[in-house]
Amino acid sequence: MSSPQDPDARHRLEGRGLEVTYGDRAVLHGVDFQVADGEVTVLLGPNGSGKSTLLKTLARTIDPRAGQVILDGEGIHGQSTLSVARRLGLLPQSPTAPEGLTVRELVGLGRFPYQSLWKQWTRRDEAAVLEAMDTAGVSALADRPVDALSGGQRQRCWIAMVLAQQTDLILLDEPTTFLDLKVQVELLELLVRLAHDHGRTLLMVLHDLNLAATYADTLVMLKAGRVEHVGSPAEVFTADRLKHVFDLDSHIIHDPHSGRPVCVPRVSVRQPATGRRSEAS
Repeated sequence: MSSPQDPDARHRLEGRGLEVTYGDRAVLHGVDFQVADGEVTVLLGPNGSGKSTLLKTLARTIDPRAGQVILDGEGIHGQSTLSVARRLGLLPQSPTAPEGLTVRELVGLGRFPYQSLWKQWTRRDEAAVLEAMDTAGVSALADRPVDALSGGQRQRCWIAMVLAQQTDLILLDEPTTFLDLKVQVELLELLVRLAHDHGRTLLMVLHDLNLAATYADTLVMLKAGRVEHVGSPAEVFTADRLKHVFDLDSHIIHDPHSGRPVCVPRVSVRQPATGRRSEAS
């Protein structure tokens, strides 16, 4: 499989020479980036590195000052909103739903690219909503208000809404933030299945280094608005590169079951000896 940075490869979604600024502050500096089709790609980087900005720029929610985003061989800004929404779904960070909205109603919002003033709700729309809820594991919650659910349940409902768009490309900005570890793992396993079993292409921003290395097919490390490293976790997730990007001193070990790399921070504080009584006791 070709690298997402291979200039000769064809990809459905890519950025070319992307430069983004917030006011006078440059956030992305001439970024060339291609999303690997049919895989889970994870953007990693310290705060302020530009990872969320890159994702939002690829999703057309931020306009680059220079460069362009290419979707299916054409500039994304020259395409209609409905056309883009039928091929690319976005789950922003910490989305909120109107008070009292049920799960079924929220997931139904994912059908907006297929609605119009003269086109009513169809059996196809209903089937897409039911399939999305089933895939995300929220069918039993269909009639419950979204704001009455746990954080993990709500996030599954938002994922179901994006699935109802029936797009092959899904972009997610920190989908596991503020969730317990068990819930994060369950959500990431769901997202990986979407790519590996259903042929979806996923690009997401994550903060947890080890979860990213566990579930990503491709890791992309950004630093100061530039893509520094791209490749499989085995290629990218090294102590030297974590030091370079995150200024983190660490050991890399490998999970004996999956073979995936795991980051163990170097401990600089001397730990008390086991069983030693303190001087105050």
